[in-house]
Amino acid sequence: MFSDHATLTYTVLGLFSVSAVAFLLSQPTDFAKWVQKKKYQYEVTFALYMLTPTEKFVFNSILFLFVSMLGIAAALYLPDHITIIARRSFYYWAGDASLGNSSYKAADTIWQTAARATDAVVDAVSGLKGAAASASAQEVAQVVAEGIPAQ
Repeated sequence: MFSDHATLTYTVLGLFSVSAVAFLLSQPTDFAKWVQKKKYQYEVTFALYMLTPTEKFVFNSILFLFVSMLGIAAALYLPDHITIIARRSFYYWAGDASLGNSSYKAADTIWQTAARATDAVVDAVSGLKGAAASASAQEVAQVVAEGIPAQ
């Protein structure tokens, strides 16, 4: 009946899974009650309790196909759509995209100016540290010289 070991394994696992789900849903656990309540709510909301089993199957198949296509379309096209909307929003907020090069140049100029200012501050601080260190060294030398008794 089964041609290979993998088919037999998957069949046994599938039967075990189906029997486990059937067992869990037949037991009055909280999860089983919740699933039964949601199934009942679904059937009442869409009036499926009035349909024959064949009509329910057709309705559920169409609903499943619609939801599946909607999910696949969202996964495929939504990221590009969000990108397009973000670009349009940026255009409405900042202006023409060709001005982007000039804004990059302006940002580069600001960056270079900030780098030069930072270098100047670092040089000034290190100069102050050197002056303070030399002044404090002179004070220490003077205090030490005053504190040494003359021989």
